[in-house]
Amino acid sequence: MAKLLIVDDEQDIHQMIRRYAEREGHETIEASDGLEAVALCRENDFDIVIMDIMMPEMDGFTACKEIRKTKDIPMLMLSARGAEYDKLFGFEVGVDDYVVKPFSPKELMARVNVIINRHKAQSGKTAKEQIELGGLRIDKPGRNVFVDGAKTELTTKEYELLVYLAENNGIVVTRDQILTAVWGYDYYGDDRTVDWQIKLLRSKLGDYRNCIVTIRVFL
Repeated sequence: MAKLLIVDDEQDIHQMIRRYAEREGHETIEASDGLEAVALCRENDFDIVIMDIMMPEMDGFTACKEIRKTKDIPMLMLSARGAEYDKLFGFEVGVDDYVVKPFSPKELMARVNVIINRHKAQSGKTAKEQIELGGLRIDKPGRNVFVDGAKTELTTKEYELLVYLAENNGIVVTRDQILTAVWGYDYYGDDRTVDWQIKLLRSKLGDYRNCIVTIRVFL
């Protein structure tokens, strides 16, 4: 059983997600805006936060940033806006997945379960080594990344993507392989998610952005 925080100012969304979550044995707590969500996350531990973007008092992106300051909780964002810019911004602030309204509640729960299981598996792993590629250093025990000695702030997903690519240095990996390793075998999202995350990751690596090479295959 997982503990879900559902954040949305629409009661119909609350009821629909709660109904499907409880069918799968999950516990749900609800909030109607970002401020309430931040307060609940300070006082409770959740396995995932499912949060709308457009809300009164505090929007979902701002709430996500505030929650990330104190808790490493997976985030799935809901939005009526499906433009590439909105998705990119969501990944930049550290969300794990982005679902556009209207959505299938069954698909939503499938995504939720994948995110929860992946996060639990990754949290249970112990990392002991450092990875160094020139002036790029990954401190796996501390989950820190340094570029020429300066610490670089990455989102959880950017960090996991960088570690996977670094551990496969010199090996060509496909989008599907990256999705399986970083997002989970049963990932239900858009495979362009990989492109978006790599674009964001490159922007934070300075002179080492070119260490990530895209190889295009034309059939």
